[in-house]
Amino acid sequence: MLTRRHIRVKVLQSLYAYYQNDETKLDKQEKYLKHSIDQMLELHALLLQLLVVMREHASNYLQKSQQKFLATDLEKNPSRSFVDNQVIELISKNNNLAQFLRNKKLHNWKQDDEYVSLLFNDLKAKDWYLEYLQLKVPTFQQDREFVIRLYKEVIAPNEKLYEYLEDNRLGWVDDFPLINTTIVKMLGKISERNSSDLYTAQLFKNKEDESFSGELLRKVISNDELLLEQIDGKTPNWDKERIAEMDMIILKMGIAEFLYFPSIPVKVSINEYLEISKEYSTPKSSLFINGILDKMVKELTAAEKLNKIGRGLR
Repeated sequence: MLTRRHIRVKVLQSLYAYYQNDETKLDKQEKYLKHSIDQMLELHALLLQLLVVMREHASNYLQKSQQKFLATDLEKNPSRSFVDNQVIELISKNNNLAQFLRNKKLHNWKQDDEYVSLLFNDLKAKDWYLEYLQLKVPTFQQDREFVIRLYKEVIAPNEKLYEYLEDNRLGWVDDFPLINTTIVKMLGKISERNSSDLYTAQLFKNKEDESFSGELLRKVISNDELLLEQIDGKTPNWDKERIAEMDMIILKMGIAEFLYFPSIPVKVSINEYLEISKEYSTPKSSLFINGILDKMVKELTAAEKLNKIGRGLR
């Protein structure tokens, strides 16, 4: 699930917290990083569960409509297309997801059910929802297309939900786009044969990516003075104290990858940190960071200190 860029962002956030904190213990920061990454699993689980509780809300809505004293014929015999959606049924029966939600005691949508109601009201206003309800017996593919559209056009762009997630855990704001993409991809592939795989408590693509996150954090913190020395003198128009703290951390991370990660191409490191700086630092940061990192590469290459192995890594 996690891309290398998102791993770098998580490390950046951990390093920022580390440099802001007077108690600078490496093991504590490693736990902070792991906790920050693990919280993504909780967000993933909650957003999948949101589809299930929206369906439950729709079911309750139908029951209340049927019990009206002056219920219309449509209310007495409502469409059950959404309530019986086959894809959401598979999600609701996923043992891994249910177990994770129980273990983590994630009851957000029971405690804050007004957001479920808000999303359902938004869904009811969609023309394509009304069209879907006209289907007497939707096929599995039609159910899947509906759920994907529900997620992409109702859940993912909802500003109130975004604010709710931000208020609960600040890191979730950064995780939200990645989790959304992951869920939409999963929904596009879901079938009755592979439904057991729709949720697994695994964030990293492989062991290499998992070790990269902790190793990058440790290399920056353990070699802080050396990395500062590398930056010193490369900014003739700027004192170190005048460099934005986020820019300084990004520079340290980039130089650490040059020096201590021989399998990562220089161009990859530079491009990744330029993109990260555009999102997490000042408008002019990317130009500044690009200039420093480019100068560093030239100097390390000339001094034969650029420790890269394999073809095309420089």
